[in-house]
Amino acid sequence: MKQKKSNWIPEILYEDDENGMSSKLPFVMVPEGQEMPKTLFIFESRETGEYEPGDSGEPLPIIEMELHQYADMNFLKTQLSLTEYNNIRRCLGLQPLDQAVDAGKKITNNIRENIKQ
Repeated sequence: MKQKKSNWIPEILYEDDENGMSSKLPFVMVPEGQEMPKTLFIFESRETGEYEPGDSGEPLPIIEMELHQYADMNFLKTQLSLTEYNNIRRCLGLQPLDQAVDAGKKITNNIRENIKQ
């Protein structure tokens, strides 16, 4: 089924457990009939340490904002050659895909062995 595209706005959420602790991995609830965006745009905002007068003369912090883009690695994997994809992984500080898969298999095997014991 082809997903329709619209201008729905993804909301980045964090799950809270019963103790009020938040998950460290955010998620996006994708509405039925929509698809996960291939790129997310997020502003980084920081106070500069400087202030400007507000409407009533009160000091308001000056905020710098810089736009960042985050690409869906699964989408890039389907659109790029393995060499191009691995170059992007290296730039992001990740291992090439084959090495990452091997490392993942070792972790999985270690978990299985620990469960057996």
